[in-house]
Amino acid sequence: MTTSAQPQAAPTPQAFKSDYKPVWCPGCGDYSVLSSVTKAFALLELQPENIAIVSGIGCSSRIPAYTTCYGFHGVHGRALAAATGLKLARPELTVVAAGGDGDGYSIGGNHFLHACRRNVDMTYVVMDNHVYGMTKGQPSPTTEPDWDSKLSPGGTGMRAFNPLVIALAAGANFIARTFAGDPNTTAALIAEAISAPGFSFVEVLSPCVTFRPEQREWKQMVRPAPVQWTDDPARAARRLMTDDGMNIGVLYKGSRAAYRTHAAKTPKRPAELEEEFRI
Repeated sequence: MTTSAQPQAAPTPQAFKSDYKPVWCPGCGDYSVLSSVTKAFALLELQPENIAIVSGIGCSSRIPAYTTCYGFHGVHGRALAAATGLKLARPELTVVAAGGDGDGYSIGGNHFLHACRRNVDMTYVVMDNHVYGMTKGQPSPTTEPDWDSKLSPGGTGMRAFNPLVIALAAGANFIARTFAGDPNTTAALIAEAISAPGFSFVEVLSPCVTFRPEQREWKQMVRPAPVQWTDDPARAARRLMTDDGMNIGVLYKGSRAAYRTHAAKTPKRPAELEEEFRI
C-alpha cells in the first residue's frame, strides 16, 4: 500500500531565522527589517529551501546569515548583479536582494538602474538610513546636503539621490516605501513586492540611531501616503518628485511583463560548452 506525500506545513516566521545572533547596534532599524522579512516569507507560505537572499556589503547586508534560506554575501555594490544571474539560472527560486543606501546607490548605482530596466522577477529591499553606518558615519548618496558631521563639516552641499524616482524612470515594476518601526506593515509590503511580477523595489526607512540619533523622530514623521498607488508612470513621477520622503505605502504598480529567459531545450555538459569556445 502506498501513501501520497503529505504537504509541507506552512512555516512560522521563526522557521526562517538562523541560530546566528545579529550584531547590529542597539536600536538599529535593521533588527525590525529582519523580522519583517521572515514574517513576509511566512505570510506567503514559502519554504526556506525555495528562497535565496543575496546581499553586498554593509550593516544591512548581513541579513542572509541571519536566515535559514539560501544566501550569498557578495562584494560591495554587486548584490543585484548576483541576484539577477541567480534568478535567471534558477527561475523557480524566490530571489530577494538586500542592501543599504551606500551599497545600493553609490558603488551599486549602475546595477540598480539596469536591474530596474531589465525587470527580472525579483525583489530588492533597501534599508535606507541616509548614512554609511558600518564605516563610521560618512554621508551616503541619500544624505541631506546640509547634514553637519565631523566627517562632512557643514554638509556635503550635494543634492540627495532620490531612489524611488530613479527606480520609476529606469523601469521598476513595483515601488513602495515603508518604515522599519512598523514591522507588520513592512512585512505585508515585502510580501506584496515578492508576489508582484517583475522587478520590485522596497525602500525601508531604517534608522541608524548610532550615527543619526535624530532619526528617532522618523516614528512621528512617517505617514500613510495620502493617495492610492497608481499604474500611470507620469502620475507616479509627479507624486514622487513632490514627496518629502515620509509617505508610506505602495506608490506604483506597473504592468510590464517580467523578463523571460529562453532556456536551452537540452542542457549541455561543461565539456560541450568549452568546446564551443575552443579556438
